[in-house]
Amino acid sequence: MDSNEQNLDQNQDEQTVLKLSETWSALTSDERREKFKELPRTDAEELFLSLKTHDQAELISEAAPLEKRSWIRLLAPDDVADLIQEIGLDSKEELLSLLDPQTRREVTVLLAYSEDAAGGLMSSRFVRLRPDMTVDEAISYIRIQAKTHVETIYYAYVLDNEQRLLGVISFRELFSTAPGKKINEIMHKDVIQVPVEMDQEQIGTLFSQLELMAIPVVDDQGVMKGIVTFDDVATAIQEEATEDIHKIGAVETLDAPYMKIGFGEMLKKRGGWLLILFLGEMFTATAMAYFEDELAKAVVLSMFIPLIISSGGNSGSQASTLIIRAIALREVRLRDWWRVLGREVMTGLCLGIGLGCIGFIRIMLWPNRESLYTAHYMLVAATVACSVVGVVLWGTISGSMLPFILKKIGFDPASASAPAVATLVDVTGLVIYFTMASAILHGVLL
Repeated sequence: MDSNEQNLDQNQDEQTVLKLSETWSALTSDERREKFKELPRTDAEELFLSLKTHDQAELISEAAPLEKRSWIRLLAPDDVADLIQEIGLDSKEELLSLLDPQTRREVTVLLAYSEDAAGGLMSSRFVRLRPDMTVDEAISYIRIQAKTHVETIYYAYVLDNEQRLLGVISFRELFSTAPGKKINEIMHKDVIQVPVEMDQEQIGTLFSQLELMAIPVVDDQGVMKGIVTFDDVATAIQEEATEDIHKIGAVETLDAPYMKIGFGEMLKKRGGWLLILFLGEMFTATAMAYFEDELAKAVVLSMFIPLIISSGGNSGSQASTLIIRAIALREVRLRDWWRVLGREVMTGLCLGIGLGCIGFIRIMLWPNRESLYTAHYMLVAATVACSVVGVVLWGTISGSMLPFILKKIGFDPASASAPAVATLVDVTGLVIYFTMASAILHGVLL
């Protein structure tokens, strides 16, 4: 076989792996196993390493013991730790026994940390240098370390005898410096570093602000434990964003891809929040019962109930979504609540006046307005307009402040979901509407 044919076959194999990787989530478990077994070993390894931890766990769980050993040894220690956490700690000892002693020790250390903290995300394999090395010695030493499958070689970290972090140097700087220079003369001593307990969301913010490829992780004594790379954080941030989106939609976080969640589990994830929201909406009926006399005297008011409560719910949902995301991106902090309140009061007031004017004009210009809205249609229009202003303003304030309140008491701001805010504003919106109607229509229709 000539080189052109070899290249053609190689390209076809790459295309097959790429296509399979893209369509993997849409395949059934049986289809995945069948297609995976059909791949040549090299292509199977490439596909396996490209899969998400959940999919790797599925393949390994169903593999024979010898196959399981060969697949798990392909993974870096931090990926093995993720895999064990995905499969379950019940399988921890079995999976650890398949590793070589060095990797087993590294994985055991990583499992001691929370999976959403820096210690749980980090890789313990990174390039180490001593401060008294020359540049030439450092380059030679890096070549040796590269054979041990270090996580990344973008940066080399300078450590003392106690493994405390002294400095960092990039490979570009290393190769552009005179061979006889000492590492401690050219290293950067002011190193961005994170503690082992730092949350993955905070680490993601650091990466986005500083545009680094990797960040060292240290303990309380300054001893370097590993590095967190940008690809690890990208996965973690995707998980955090997914979790927040689920919460905003009033759904418990899914622990697996949508198509992999069982019917019963899906009902449980969605039913809990729906029950809470349903019980909350029942107060709407209570509020309407309280104003039963007003409704009986002025049936026309019932025509605008959906308009009023939806306006408040929509404005509250908008505000809560904006503030939840701003808090997640560190654009606003807890101490900024009063500034946010000021902005949202003005915003809610302007939006409410705009919508209220539209509602007023709609009633005033509607054909047959007297037969539809009684002879006092102008007062009815004023009631609707003023109610919309009040409800939109209240919805905006509620939606913007609820995330701050939740964060202050230690809850996730994303729990201030759009449906939850809408439910709150529905009930209070009715109170605002009928209170406004009582004030404006008193002695006329009421």
